[in-house]
Amino acid sequence: MPFKKMSKVQRAKSREMKTLPEKRVMPKKTPDISFRLFNPGSVLCALCFLLFALSSLLLAPCSSLSAEIKDRVVASIDNTAITLSDLEDKYAETVKVLPDITREEVLNTMVNRMLLVREGQKIRIEAPSEDELMKEYIDLKIRAFIRIKDEESSEYYNSHREAFGGKEFDEVREEIENYLTERELNDRLKLHLAELKKKTCIRIRFHEKQ
Repeated sequence: MPFKKMSKVQRAKSREMKTLPEKRVMPKKTPDISFRLFNPGSVLCALCFLLFALSSLLLAPCSSLSAEIKDRVVASIDNTAITLSDLEDKYAETVKVLPDITREEVLNTMVNRMLLVREGQKIRIEAPSEDELMKEYIDLKIRAFIRIKDEESSEYYNSHREAFGGKEFDEVREEIENYLTERELNDRLKLHLAELKKKTCIRIRFHEKQ
């Protein structure tokens, strides 16, 4: 086949094509996000934010938790509660008069008092204070039924003659009767409270060593 000469234009294009670099099709790469994930500065910021967020979550409940612990219920009488702060206030008041008294004893006294006051309110006793209401209830329900016989007073006098410093029976009769009345009152009051407790849902959640 005869050789065909190329024109000047064709020769120029041929030289231009030889000098151009060959184009390569590069595979698509996934964007590199490793820097954003593992950049030390970014990690530090993220940790700081996380710690701040956690501290906010933890500190708020702590303050409310301490308040809750301080005012937690230590005893309940049906639907009525006695809180730890109530107990501490009453204990601080009572220990000034009775230095050897324990918190548990004070709590038991508070429960008994609440029972008696509630019973007094049920029978519509009206009084200027809870102390007066409780006293009137005890007088009405217990003291009114106590009778000390002369034989009991005389027997007590003869058994404790030395304690009266040589005084005659008639001189101390009233004193003996008052003492025996109070003693009988305390015994009957314990029985009365035991009966009230049988009919009441009482829960004690307090231990002296805590």
